[in-house]
Amino acid sequence: MRIAICQLNVLQGKSEQNVQEAEKAIAIAVSKGAEVVVLPEMWKSGYDFSNLEKHVEPMEGETWKWLSKQAKQHQIWLIGGSYTLQEDEKVYNASFSFDPKGNCINDYRKLHLIGLMNEDKYLTGGETYQTFPLGDHLASVIICYDVRFPELIRTYAIEGAKILFVPAQWPIQREEHWLSLLKARAIENQMYVVGTNVSGRNDQDVFNGKSMVFDPWGNVVAEGGTEPEILLADIDLTKVDEVRNAIPVFRDRVSHLYRI
Repeated sequence: MRIAICQLNVLQGKSEQNVQEAEKAIAIAVSKGAEVVVLPEMWKSGYDFSNLEKHVEPMEGETWKWLSKQAKQHQIWLIGGSYTLQEDEKVYNASFSFDPKGNCINDYRKLHLIGLMNEDKYLTGGETYQTFPLGDHLASVIICYDVRFPELIRTYAIEGAKILFVPAQWPIQREEHWLSLLKARAIENQMYVVGTNVSGRNDQDVFNGKSMVFDPWGNVVAEGGTEPEILLADIDLTKVDEVRNAIPVFRDRVSHLYRI
């Protein structure tokens, strides 16, 4: 399976330009044989919370339909990064994934909101999560700050997920955390981890790219640079079962002794 990460330079508040760049990136990824294409967090507007009312969308709104159309047109699995969704007077940092027929197969709203980027002042945290089918295997999505909470990812792994997608806007000053956390989540859960970051800057932060793909052993499959690019990774999800059988950490858990 060939995965393409669209490491974009997201321009804060410039939705029209960001959509154009995302569309170009998806087309390039498909031309390079990608079966799965991944967009980053808040790729359409960036963290433009001072103009939030301009960017929020309803369920199955403009961006949702655009993502569905892209997936169907190119016959790809599209992990749609995230954007601001408004539902029942609440605003979420929401990620939607689509199959090659354009069907929405996953709806995830960021569970953990990061005060360092003022999410908790403007957004509502999600309350549900689920695995979803990626061909014959199960996949999962979290968003950026969620990667600091291993309980969530472990739950996905126990439920059978073999790959974790992590769309993000991760700033340069915590780059070492980004790299270490992605690798740790791959090793401890024996799954592929696909971290999709952005480059460039906004009013508050600088972003240094470094999108990454780790295999279930924690080995680097693909590593992005610091500029916008299409990062390709060829993976074999059957490798997950091999690793989990070689070191059966899920069988050896003593969950009845764990206290949280």
